[in-house]
Amino acid sequence: MSDIARRTLMKGAGFSALAFTVGGSQVFLSPRQAHAQNIPFRTLNAEQVATLEALGETLVPGAKQAGIANFIDQQLSIPHGQALLEARILNVRPPYANFYRAALGAIDKASQAKNGDKTFAQLTPDERYAFVDLMRQNKIDGWQGPPGPFIYTLLRSDAVDVVYGTVEGYATLGIPYMAHITPEKRW
Repeated sequence: MSDIARRTLMKGAGFSALAFTVGGSQVFLSPRQAHAQNIPFRTLNAEQVATLEALGETLVPGAKQAGIANFIDQQLSIPHGQALLEARILNVRPPYANFYRAALGAIDKASQAKNGDKTFAQLTPDERYAFVDLMRQNKIDGWQGPPGPFIYTLLRSDAVDVVYGTVEGYATLGIPYMAHITPEKRW
């Protein structure tokens, strides 16, 4: 799936309603709705969710409320060939859960080594920005895990997609949503 096709799909109805399991039944919700309703996570544990939400919010403000952890967790629970994750576009080897767990673990381990046993989620916003800047530049001593710049690129893209790859996101940016523009009004 090309990056353009993925983004087009994510802007459409396919992204706004994903299948989440609630009480043994599947319901269709947006990641934002799943976050607001505290839908249980299927693949990620509480520490991984906390790190992912803190990182997502650091990379793209609004990612936590937009449901970045719910989106990624849901996508990790479906067949890899159907995933809308940036991991698929960047040729991460499935299962993608292995990459996300390793990446989040590396972030927390490096954060604890650098910040006196504080996980990334426990850092102040200024400490998070400083950490991400070093991670982005591959300048964290003793880093163990997938390369920091790769994690930065991949998770930033996922955060951008979940925040801005929706009708609400387009409205936030003041961009008309193409589905509502008649063909004669396009370009």
